[in-house]
Amino acid sequence: MQRAQAVLSPVRRRAVMASALVLALSLAVLNEARAAGPAAAVPVKPAAAVAATPEAKPDGYVPDVGQDGKDVIWVPTPQTLVDKMLDMAAVTPQDRLMDLGSGDGRLVITAAQRGLTAKGIEYNPDLVALSRGNAAKAGVSSRASFEVADLFQTDLSQANVITMFLLSTINEKLRPKLLQLEPGTRIVSNTFRMGDWEPDASETITEACQTYCNALLWIVPAKVDGKWDVAGKTLRLEQQYQMLSGKLGASNISDARMDGRKISFTADGVRYTGEVNGTTIRGSAAGKGEWSAKRI
Repeated sequence: MQRAQAVLSPVRRRAVMASALVLALSLAVLNEARAAGPAAAVPVKPAAAVAATPEAKPDGYVPDVGQDGKDVIWVPTPQTLVDKMLDMAAVTPQDRLMDLGSGDGRLVITAAQRGLTAKGIEYNPDLVALSRGNAAKAGVSSRASFEVADLFQTDLSQANVITMFLLSTINEKLRPKLLQLEPGTRIVSNTFRMGDWEPDASETITEACQTYCNALLWIVPAKVDGKWDVAGKTLRLEQQYQMLSGKLGASNISDARMDGRKISFTADGVRYTGEVNGTTIRGSAAGKGEWSAKRI
């Protein structure tokens, strides 16, 4: 075996190593999913083992699929899934998008081609340089920017759409920061979940995609847990991410959830919908007209 390795050319050796890394990632995902369910993640190279800020490589740099990164190895997102992720987020030119771990820049560039202002956060300066070049070739440099940065040190509040292709473990570490973002902020992940924060929607594509073909969407919910006064009745809400439970007066509420700032629930057979604005809620109750609530 050692003799066979010795005669491999450097190019061939790198290709074999990259293939092995990708295979290892795929097997790890499968094994973790079987063992731990939907929140499974895969092992990656420890951050301490990665150089802090390597010097940029010469022009003509081509990244290797499976190459090491700070938190994950690099595997590009299929373009068909890039499109699906943006569709699920229902992006418009008025949105500000941030892609965490932006790699070769394809998602940021695609977003910019749709008219968005988009920024890629990437730890590897070679990939950032490559992304900037790709954006220039696509003619979208004025809307697509890239920053060499650690995603954990980045101010995410600059965006109202967050995209990522990380790992479940990384997503969970980011989750507290994500939940502090403006209600209604859309978060879309390629394949990997967010622990016990269930997605609001998920879609799988089957055309022009062989691996990592699932897009997951979360919408940051407004915080409504606590007590509210509704025309003299107390609305008691308990919140677990976007899911709600509680009582309106003495009656239990059902089918209750948040969709960004939008709240909906049923009490005594009446469907209530409304929008949360800080300490007030205003909306309509089916068959009963308008309703409002004020936080107690």
